[in-house]
Amino acid sequence: MKALSASRPPYLTISGLEKRFGGFTALTGIDLVIGEGEFVCFLGPSGCGKTTLLRAIAGLEPQTRGSIVQGGRDISRLPPSQRDYGIVFQSYALFPNLTAAENIAYGLVNRRMSRSAIDARVAELMTLIGMLGSGPKYPSQLSGGQQQRVALARALATSPGLLLLDEPLSALDARVRLRLRGEIKELQRRLGVTTIMVTHDQEEAISVADRIVVMDHGRIEQVGTPDEIYRQPASLFVAGFVGTMNFLPGRSIGPAGVRLGGVDLVVRRTTVAAGADCTVCARPEDFIVRNIGPETPNTFAATIGDTEFLGPVVRARLEAPALGDTPILADFSLNAVTDLDLLSGRAIRMALPEDRIRVFAGRSS
Repeated sequence: MKALSASRPPYLTISGLEKRFGGFTALTGIDLVIGEGEFVCFLGPSGCGKTTLLRAIAGLEPQTRGSIVQGGRDISRLPPSQRDYGIVFQSYALFPNLTAAENIAYGLVNRRMSRSAIDARVAELMTLIGMLGSGPKYPSQLSGGQQQRVALARALATSPGLLLLDEPLSALDARVRLRLRGEIKELQRRLGVTTIMVTHDQEEAISVADRIVVMDHGRIEQVGTPDEIYRQPASLFVAGFVGTMNFLPGRSIGPAGVRLGGVDLVVRRTTVAAGADCTVCARPEDFIVRNIGPETPNTFAATIGDTEFLGPVVRARLEAPALGDTPILADFSLNAVTDLDLLSGRAIRMALPEDRIRVFAGRSS
């Protein structure tokens, strides 16, 4: 069972979940515990099973086997109408013939609440999403970001214990998406509602999630905080999917060392047997070019090739023959580029700190 964040009581427990569509297995071996009030992102490429898992939790795609327990209640076989959640779809799914206020009130009307209570709740939510005064407008009169806010308010109207978000920002342009993801996280923190969001955008997941569930081919590859997923990937897949990574073919020389080309590097620890092929992983920002002395470990010579300006950093493609034939991507700060004259064609001395290196058995594809 995948552990939950420390100090959070369990709210959603998924055990042995499997989902098959005929002869195709979409999910298998899913074990996961989500804490009360936690914001969790299901992250992975298209077809990895993340949306299927979300829909299984909602009862929209009942699992083939396994159990789902929410708030101490087994909901494994309950229909969607008897489960305690609000959901926001990628397409918003607002009723075009209802105003923004009427869309938000829809679930409250179905619960036969009094008109005064409905009006008060709608006003509260319209204020919460910063759209008080827009209640009479129809979806066609709202921007994409406003429609998404209304869809979010509608999902929260009945005060559900669980909020499910199925790629809620993917249809928006970059600037609106950036603003809304911050608003969603702030709203979630303010309300304390347990939230699961499906996304294929790694930056989105890293910026909003308390924990990330990385999935591939219907399985969970890793569960961890954004920092753990980024800095301590548990597999070559996670290392390659989250962020930019250098994959360098090497050979293990023991529990604390690897050989790249003709250079032996010290590493914190590797479980790869001595003499076995391995892949050495390092992110572009992990390489250092300052304060390198004779005693600095893991140093090597490189030549700067093509460079790419990325705003806060310059990304350089390096040739380091001593480490092998694989080109290396390294990020240099603008200050370093100016101070050290790090231009194309320049020969430099670099180092790779041992605590920045991850080693995996086998070779990356």
